[in-house]
Amino acid sequence: MIQGTMSNAGKSLLCAGLCRIFKQDGYRVAPFKSQNMALNSFITRDGGEMGRAQVVQAEAAGIEPDVRMNPVLLKPTTDVGSQVIVNGCVKGNMRAMEYYRRKHEFVPDIMAAYNSLAAENDIIVIEGAGSPAEINLKQEDIVNMGLAKLVDAPVLLVGDIDRGGVFAQLYGTIALLEPDERKRVKGTIVNKFRGDRKILEPGLEMLERLCQVPVAGVVPYLHVDIDDEDSLTERFTRDNKSKLIDVAVVKLPRISNFTDFAPFERFENVSLRYIGSASELKNPDMIIIPGTKSTIADLMWMRESGVEAAIKHLAYSGSIVFGICGGYQMLGESISDPDNVEASGITSIAGMELLPIKTVFRGDKIQTRTTGVIEDINGALKGLNGLEYRGYEIHMGRSGSKLPVIMENDNVYGSYVHGIFDAPGISQTIIKALCEKKKIDFSSLTTLDTEGYKQLQYDKLADAVRGGLDMELVYRIVNGN
Repeated sequence: MIQGTMSNAGKSLLCAGLCRIFKQDGYRVAPFKSQNMALNSFITRDGGEMGRAQVVQAEAAGIEPDVRMNPVLLKPTTDVGSQVIVNGCVKGNMRAMEYYRRKHEFVPDIMAAYNSLAAENDIIVIEGAGSPAEINLKQEDIVNMGLAKLVDAPVLLVGDIDRGGVFAQLYGTIALLEPDERKRVKGTIVNKFRGDRKILEPGLEMLERLCQVPVAGVVPYLHVDIDDEDSLTERFTRDNKSKLIDVAVVKLPRISNFTDFAPFERFENVSLRYIGSASELKNPDMIIIPGTKSTIADLMWMRESGVEAAIKHLAYSGSIVFGICGGYQMLGESISDPDNVEASGITSIAGMELLPIKTVFRGDKIQTRTTGVIEDINGALKGLNGLEYRGYEIHMGRSGSKLPVIMENDNVYGSYVHGIFDAPGISQTIIKALCEKKKIDFSSLTTLDTEGYKQLQYDKLADAVRGGLDMELVYRIVNGN
């Protein structure tokens, strides 16, 4: 089990790296995280919903994502409440205190999922959440040391040196654990290191003396292009300079599934900028309104911040606008929530009135994989016609029966399909259309084989993690020695 001293210590990527390493070394391996809190989710082949972090780890392990890998998923709907998903199915919305009181009810589901996976695999790589030293959350813990005890897992504790204070992070976390919990920690990992390891040696030696466990490795700061788990992603804070072709994604307060747009990052001279204000929008070639867990609240934010007005102005001027899922709903004429499914307190709101759809929220969620051929598209993106698409739908709203996979109105487009840009030829066709609009030679924007590129990144991750860890020690821990 990989636990961390804090959120974003790098647990998810380390778990993915270990999954890849064990696969490379000939083991049957699967990832597991008992409880995940994230808005980035995925639909499995059988229609279950799970967190994308375990999807990435499953891909690294070379296996099909399965809801057993993430039996409990919490999708925040407000600052104090979440939609609770168990074994891929929605159980309803709960306020934080209600879930805290009831979470022990999900232990049988968690154990059934874990035991089933364990019966099929040689190694299970378990990811913790946050920190095991969160004193206020230790009672009825089902995701850190509580789970480690339930499944009798040895623990490697990870600290983030890039934020500073890594020795205090690791020693302080271990010092706050109960004596039986400390015995489970078999080693520490210093993560996200930049520089010469020799400089760290005196500190590592002291850390081993203080913690009474070996340092299992120093993993470098990783430069790999692999999906991030949630909004802590560096994608939102990196350089936002416009390139030859400029694509702007609205950074909604409750943005979900932002990994939908990663294919556009793999073109040279294409910028994918995440904007949080009207002034940051500027004059992009395409604007994307992404999915959100709270469509009405985020539409209100766009309206109050001036982002909506800026997008409509650009749309009327000819810029391409594309909405996915919640962003698609926002582009319509109206959004209704008579049963307060989104818990926003608003029963009806006017949409952006750029697409001829009306959305009504219902209590049952659509969760499905979808494939087909794009048809009847006009305007700048008409080149999409005839291309095969694949992806998945996750939404509570309905926007009319038998809608096409992509709704189009002049230069405004929308779709319920997450992952639609990943299908072969679709992102290339869109970028080519943007180039033609600007009279730019598309051949100057080279791209990559998406699947081959993804596998290369997993191998690159495994190489870095293998090089940073003492794998002999890791295997001794795995084997109980």
